[in-house]
Amino acid sequence: MKQILGSFFRQLIFWILFFNFTRLVFVLYHIRLISVEQISFWEVAGVFYHSLPLDLATACYFMTIPFLVLMVQSVYSPRWLNLVNKIYTMIMITFYALTAAGEMGIYSEWKTKLSYKVINYMRNPSEIYNSAETSDFFILLLLLLIMTGTGIFIYLRWFYPNIINLLRNWWFSMGFLLITPCLMFLGMRGGTQEIPINQSESFFSTHNLLNVASVNNVFNLYISVFENLQNFDQNPYVFMEEHVAQKLVKQIYDVEKDTTINILTTRRPNIVIIMLESWSADLIEDLGGKPGITPEFRRLQEGGILFSEIYSSGARSEQGMASILGGFPAHPVSCITIQPDKYSKLPSLSQSLEKERYTTAFYFGGQLIYGNIKGYIFYNGFDKIMEIYDFPDDLPRGKLGIHDEFTLDFMADDLTGEKQPFFAILFTLSTHSPWDQPFQKPLTWGDNEREWINAALYTDHCLGEFFEKAREKSWYDSTLFIIVADHSHNSYYNWHPHSREYHRIPMLFYGNVIREEFRGTCWPKIGNQHDIATTLLAQMNVPAGKFHWSKNLFNPYVSDFAYFTNENGGGWIRPGGYFSFDKHIPDFYFFKPSVKRQDTLVMEGKAYLQEVFREYLED
Repeated sequence: MKQILGSFFRQLIFWILFFNFTRLVFVLYHIRLISVEQISFWEVAGVFYHSLPLDLATACYFMTIPFLVLMVQSVYSPRWLNLVNKIYTMIMITFYALTAAGEMGIYSEWKTKLSYKVINYMRNPSEIYNSAETSDFFILLLLLLIMTGTGIFIYLRWFYPNIINLLRNWWFSMGFLLITPCLMFLGMRGGTQEIPINQSESFFSTHNLLNVASVNNVFNLYISVFENLQNFDQNPYVFMEEHVAQKLVKQIYDVEKDTTINILTTRRPNIVIIMLESWSADLIEDLGGKPGITPEFRRLQEGGILFSEIYSSGARSEQGMASILGGFPAHPVSCITIQPDKYSKLPSLSQSLEKERYTTAFYFGGQLIYGNIKGYIFYNGFDKIMEIYDFPDDLPRGKLGIHDEFTLDFMADDLTGEKQPFFAILFTLSTHSPWDQPFQKPLTWGDNEREWINAALYTDHCLGEFFEKAREKSWYDSTLFIIVADHSHNSYYNWHPHSREYHRIPMLFYGNVIREEFRGTCWPKIGNQHDIATTLLAQMNVPAGKFHWSKNLFNPYVSDFAYFTNENGGGWIRPGGYFSFDKHIPDFYFFKPSVKRQDTLVMEGKAYLQEVFREYLED
């Protein structure tokens, strides 16, 4: 019977070693980022220590089938049972290696672990491939093969239990059956404490990279999928009584006077929104960025209004799209755009403008299938929708689609044929990985984000060329341009992904329709991109009551606040401070309030997230 016990513990140890092997590959894959963030060797080494509790829990889950096989083998041990164990373990090795490789691929761009939201994107594997540089894709594929092959080889060579013709021992079998499941159950829940183990057990560093590496991939994925399925039955972000949360949110949005500062010379301008892919405020010199990245944007500021405290509520393009067009904040776990049944419950900026007899158009040089953006755009009723397949075939393109200079140039000409007033959106793509834009790359600094800032320099150059051409068009003088990011991106400052700074984005209102006294000014009101709808409609004297999550940034009586979300929580920003949290983690990621507003700040932020998610579930 020693063979049975030895086999069980050898397999358990194998899984812990294999988890750490893939973790080591993850660390080495991101060694450059570790160097940029100046993380010490001993702190990196802490990853392998702090990961043990979750690794043990996951290993116990993985050992369920081998335990049952061993249980049978203790009384009946034919050769085919060994084959069952072998095939099962090889499948699980491959599956775990796949999650590890996937996590390496997404961390550079999204700074998160694999989650249910990421699994949604698996419906469109071509988009995942196109979003990665070809070299990176094949490197990850090679690493997947190496991790899988190494794991299988080591398992078969030293840990595979080839058990045959054992002598029966009914007393041992009975004890094995009764005791082992109890020990496995304790391992799965992390001990005898009241609350079962969760991801917080492996969080130990101020460096997000190390926490991501420390948390077991499959354990985290299981929790994400399980909790997402639960979300459709109940709100997982309930922090207080519903009436208390509703009252707090109402107080936040209540204004003493519903008015606005009129910054436009006309009530019915043409409107062009240029949605910048993955632009952080750190690209803009006047928002704290380094000089030389976006000189054309800086020139545009002289003729417009720069918003200095705007934040993206989400971190994905589809979230930004729903925020800008629907005035609805992003939320954890899922997104409005991938659930068509919820579209009808949202207001629509394009539909509001169509009622004012605007013609509408949407331009994107890539594929709109990502995040089901295409379905959402179609529902919004745009008169013209152009994606990669609709542009002339001779336009130069990269892996993701047509380069920004050519889509912007096309729109400049195409709008000349549109009936005025018109509402048009152009979504850029050259600042999305793999950043294979055709421009030279003169910026030699930026460390891990050098490719990104050079891509931003290219898109900025494209903006300059677009406006130079647009100024010659008949429609230019009567057009308001809104230049805003869909979401932020990691920058050369390497902010923590749950920090206020990480989520700050540029937004500029520009054009000859802006009154002279407002041109070249900076607007300090704290807000989100989902505030665009109400802000714009107020300038046009068009009712915006349906956009109840959107506030008028030009109303001096409106409160200063902004919200952002992460995979399992969110953040809340007020003039007196801000905080961000994850509901799985007992402590705040960041907590920087004024002493007098500590309780109020936390209550407001959590009430806001609770109500956003409640409405999402009910819609």
